[in-house]
Amino acid sequence: MAADIEAASALLAADPAEAGRRAEAALRASPRDPRAALVLASSRRRLGDAAGARTVLEPLARAYPKAALTQYELGMALGALGEVAPAEAALRRALTLKPDLAEAWRALGEQLFRQGDSGAAEAAFAKHARAAVTDPALRPAAEAIFAADLDRAERLLRSRVTTAPGDAAALAMLAEVFLRTSREVAAETLLRRALEIDSRLDGARFNLADSLFRQQRGSEALDALAPLLERDPGDFAYRNLEAACLGLIGDQPGAIRLYEALLADSPRTPGLWLNLGHAFRTIGRADDAIAAYNRSIELAPGLGLAYWSLANLKTAPISALQERAMQAQLARADVAGDDRAQLHYALGKALEDRGDFAASFEHYAAGAALRRADTPYDRLETTMRLRAIRHRFTPAFFAARAGAGSPSRAPIFVVGLPRAGSTLIEQILASHSQVEGTMELPDIDFIAARLPAPVDALNPAQRAELGELYLRRAAVQRRLGRPRFIDKMPNNFQHIGLIQLILPNATIIDARRHPMASGFSAFKQHFAGGQGFSYDLADLGRYYADYVELMAHFDRALPARLHRVIYEDLVADTEGEVRRLLDHCGLSFEPACLEFHRTKRAVRTVSSEQVRRPIFREGLERWRDYEPWLDPLKAALGPALETWRA
Repeated sequence: MAADIEAASALLAADPAEAGRRAEAALRASPRDPRAALVLASSRRRLGDAAGARTVLEPLARAYPKAALTQYELGMALGALGEVAPAEAALRRALTLKPDLAEAWRALGEQLFRQGDSGAAEAAFAKHARAAVTDPALRPAAEAIFAADLDRAERLLRSRVTTAPGDAAALAMLAEVFLRTSREVAAETLLRRALEIDSRLDGARFNLADSLFRQQRGSEALDALAPLLERDPGDFAYRNLEAACLGLIGDQPGAIRLYEALLADSPRTPGLWLNLGHAFRTIGRADDAIAAYNRSIELAPGLGLAYWSLANLKTAPISALQERAMQAQLARADVAGDDRAQLHYALGKALEDRGDFAASFEHYAAGAALRRADTPYDRLETTMRLRAIRHRFTPAFFAARAGAGSPSRAPIFVVGLPRAGSTLIEQILASHSQVEGTMELPDIDFIAARLPAPVDALNPAQRAELGELYLRRAAVQRRLGRPRFIDKMPNNFQHIGLIQLILPNATIIDARRHPMASGFSAFKQHFAGGQGFSYDLADLGRYYADYVELMAHFDRALPARLHRVIYEDLVADTEGEVRRLLDHCGLSFEPACLEFHRTKRAVRTVSSEQVRRPIFREGLERWRDYEPWLDPLKAALGPALETWRA
């Protein structure tokens, strides 16, 4: 009998239905066997019958109160039924009885996250990661990760994978260190190797999906996540990441449906309300976004991103009550990291709206200083890298390589600096019947990081294949069947040379704005990532000057190839500038392009609400209200302050 029950238990992960049938057979032979009852309950829970599992587990837990696995299964069943507090209590009982029960720590973390206690949830997840490591050779590294001593953990794990390159668990743990230190590409490589060695590592598969999501590769992340969802479609973490991936690939309705389903089970999870608000904002449901952000603040008053998201909507000023609440949160010593920075940015916007520019700048500067401390940026390295681009991509370089690459005319690249009007240009073009707006696509940067040969050694066949690779990767964002599409990744200005080589017929638009207006607008913006230069005024000025120099170089190396749209000119003579823009793109004029604010589409940038209103002039000179504090920006701009239009 014991062997039969053990065999049934071994089937739970792969075939819970068969495990349940065997457990029922064992119970018919021995109706009071607690082991068979536990397997039956686990089978029911895994098959989605949490209520049926509960009917078995509650009397079993009363009869055997010191059985850790029974308490764990009861906690899982109660959690699946939405009974968060009783689920937490059962899981804590399980961990009191068996502190190294790894899956109970993970489950407890999920329950705490659903209740909005993100700090305690992270601590539980950390304990899960430590408890899940049972190999004595890896325990020191697990303890180092748990203690956040990532340098030591990396040294230990690098040593381990050198001596034991087939240790899948060590590879997965080293990838975890890389993920925690924002090295997503390196993590991806290790995780793929770990899964080749042992495909049963669900934690590694989830981290692979997460690493792909962080690289903005939503479709690939969904593919990585699919086997996990197939085995456990109700898992909270899997579904949450699935919703985020759906939003990333442009399926906002699908993301909203999934977030709402998750909230039906876990209505007190502030992170879910926040994500739902972002999805509503993207499709223009501003009132719903505001309601979702406010709900997340009710549940987590220190959630800085929720306040910043409200301020960043720019549809209504922050209320005096919200302003006082933010001040109160900043006064707390335990609010740190991103929350504190985002509260500063949100307060900066609130004070700007009511004209207190000195206090507003103080908060913007405080938020930027916190972000700068966490976002290493080397001004000189950027200058030298862009200078090297100018030296490589000369007129002779392009002349020697003419006539290759993908012939497609579909892509329209909008490049430049953030906060320079690129979203407005995208919205104007996306209002044309032949053009589809997508998002800031990561695909050119992805290709640039993985070239099969040095850029000057790429042969014609390779260049054509890279162009087609870009088109295939971008296709996931194209849903309307229109012949042209927009990629508005601003930082692609650094890749104009590569774009010319692999997509010589693509259109390139340079979105430009007065350097003081563009620079200060970027300085007061809390970006999600990728703009490390924007948190210091001197860095911003040097970056703008380097950008102007590089674009002037491409004007000389590729005459008439780029079309420049000056934001101030677009505001002053909208129709004239729109006609010139469309003409450069080879598109006929359509009146809808002047009525761009009426176009219904998802807009996934910080300017989403602004481009849903007609063009307004009020923001053109807003930087002058802050001019007394902008001397570092002026000084770093140098000649570009006068020559930026040239």
